[in-house]
Amino acid sequence: MKDSILIINEKDNVAVALKDFDAGQKASAGDMEPIRVLEPVPAAHKIALRDIEPGENIIKYGETVGKSTARIKKGAWVHAHNLEGGR
Repeated sequence: MKDSILIINEKDNVAVALKDFDAGQKASAGDMEPIRVLEPVPAAHKIALRDIEPGENIIKYGETVGKSTARIKKGAWVHAHNLEGGR
């Protein structure tokens, strides 16, 4: 299966979409188990790699880029509606 997301650092809890996703599509990188995308996600936006609790750090590049403002399920779009920027 061709890579459809980019995981920048092994510490990351989000990945970058390498294409536009529709709800229900599978996303994967390398030899990881594919995840089901829960909602439309535009290319270059973040997808949760695991469930993220409210107030939990969003990790991209191996660094904190913000905090979740709501519970984010694995496969969900991570953006301004559920993320407070920290940079």
